[in-house]
Amino acid sequence: MATSALDGQLASLLKSSFPSTDISTETDAVKASSSIFPTAHYSDVEKAEINQWLITASHIASPAEDRAKIDERLASLNTHLSSRTTLLGSKPSVADIALYQNLAPVVSKWTPEERTGERGYHHIVRHLDFVQYSPTFGLKLDEKVKIDPDEVIFKIKPIDAKAEKERKKKEKEAAAAGAVAAGGVTLTTMTGEPAGEAQGGRKSKEKAKDKVQQVGDAVASVVGKETPGVAGRNQGKKEKKEKQPKPQKAPPVEKPLSPCLIDLRVGHILKATTHPNADSLYVSTIACGDPPGTENTSEHEGQIVRTVCSGLNGLIPLEEMQNRKIVVVCNLKPVTMRGIKSAAMVLAASPRVAEGEDSHKGPVELVNPPADSKAGDRVFFEGWEGEPDGVLNPKKKIWETIQPGFTTTEDLEVGFEVSAVPQLANEGGSKEELGKLKTSAGVCTVKTLKGATVR
Repeated sequence: MATSALDGQLASLLKSSFPSTDISTETDAVKASSSIFPTAHYSDVEKAEINQWLITASHIASPAEDRAKIDERLASLNTHLSSRTTLLGSKPSVADIALYQNLAPVVSKWTPEERTGERGYHHIVRHLDFVQYSPTFGLKLDEKVKIDPDEVIFKIKPIDAKAEKERKKKEKEAAAAGAVAAGGVTLTTMTGEPAGEAQGGRKSKEKAKDKVQQVGDAVASVVGKETPGVAGRNQGKKEKKEKQPKPQKAPPVEKPLSPCLIDLRVGHILKATTHPNADSLYVSTIACGDPPGTENTSEHEGQIVRTVCSGLNGLIPLEEMQNRKIVVVCNLKPVTMRGIKSAAMVLAASPRVAEGEDSHKGPVELVNPPADSKAGDRVFFEGWEGEPDGVLNPKKKIWETIQPGFTTTEDLEVGFEVSAVPQLANEGGSKEELGKLKTSAGVCTVKTLKGATVR
């Protein structure tokens, strides 16, 4: 596989942004991508794409090209990015940085119409904004392209997922057909002998026929039909195969009931506003450490975020909801609350109340993770470590069963009280009666509420 070396400017940007990584102009793009993004594992196809995109980035908006050619390339790139967060889909690579470096000076001079007009390059602008601000890339830039995400002249329609799936399917079929064509058989070989073949004698003819046979079989395997005039020559009628019973799938292994099934993480509230249709709700934009492309997420100021509705309006001042770390439940099934989809839940403590009393009169305090915690850090109860479920099944009521054990202590620490969950009380074994809620940086706390419930 051919590799693409880094040019001087790109190597310089990578050196300044990633000083601990060995980067030089002799370093190839794939090697640099693997060093800078060690968690991204690239397939052979993706490695080839990285090299190709590096070449494309070097001349995509070259002033040496005529305007029509530049517009054609930009339109093609814009279409490519319409269903992708990065050039490879969701994996970051040096190709994204190379594209940013070459297009940033061009995009900075675009008019609002060129950026987000009806014929504008919306997706290119969005990609550049993501690369320059996203912590995924973490670029050290002297100057960034000024992009106002609220300044959109023409709002584009969302992509039809079904149509996009069909388009990708056709691309794969075309690629498969292209692979067959690359086998070396020309149109004349498929339909008749070239003039020179007749002079080569019987052996040449037989070789040509064998080649036709091979290609015909390959085409048949791609399109799923018999090849006319070829299959019938050397093989008889296919016998009907008896249908074999499908092997039964083994039932999924059910995990034992445990607090670890709940996906608790540190969240960073980037902004919070009042809900436009509900007086008791706040709408928060929260970074939860999700990778690009995660379902029910969006982008805000270069970060992947979730929109979260919480019934805290009137219980916690709005100013206390701004730019702060909290603990969120990330694997409850998303719910739409007065027209806005909420994709997580903010944990807060409140006094325990007797049955029938108003549980929303307060006071309420947010759960505080340790000061050094980062958005996305795993939060767990000591003694109950394990992998959470992807999405909690609402029918199994795991959250409703486990939550009564969430409490606060006399030391204002948050913990899990085993005795409050009857299904676990007799199975605790060597488990401590109370497991503290922790991150790798320390224990989660509340401000003043002791013996409170946390939900």
